[in-house]
Amino acid sequence: MVVSPQRPGSNGIDQLGLHEGMVVQELGWDDDVDQDLRDEIMDVIDGELIEDAVEAVDLVLLWQRDDADVADALVDAQRDLSDTGWICVLTPKIGRPGYVDPADIDEGATTAGMALTTVIEVCPDWQARKVVRPRGTRR
Repeated sequence: MVVSPQRPGSNGIDQLGLHEGMVVQELGWDDDVDQDLRDEIMDVIDGELIEDAVEAVDLVLLWQRDDADVADALVDAQRDLSDTGWICVLTPKIGRPGYVDPADIDEGATTAGMALTTVIEVCPDWQARKVVRPRGTRR
């Protein structure tokens, strides 16, 4: 797994691979999410984040906390994911309420039949982990 450090003057959002016109589904939203990050994502994709997909989505933003099973959340997140899409698992950083142990994310990804690729520092309180289907299993 590659950890992508936050560059000075950047919040790491450019490392998520976002572009205009993407369909992005958001799961696990609650009052504790980083609204600035959400706004930046919507600015980049030039659209709203959706909750209920009516078509395959390019990216699922999954706000994950320690009170929910990672594998179950990833299986649910795959439901509306396009063949080439990926999941961005956002977890509170260490010391923040809801912190998720990285080992739990690794295990959850494996159980869900997915692979972790990178860890990205996206904002002060949340960290992103890019999760994809292994190449041989993409639909």
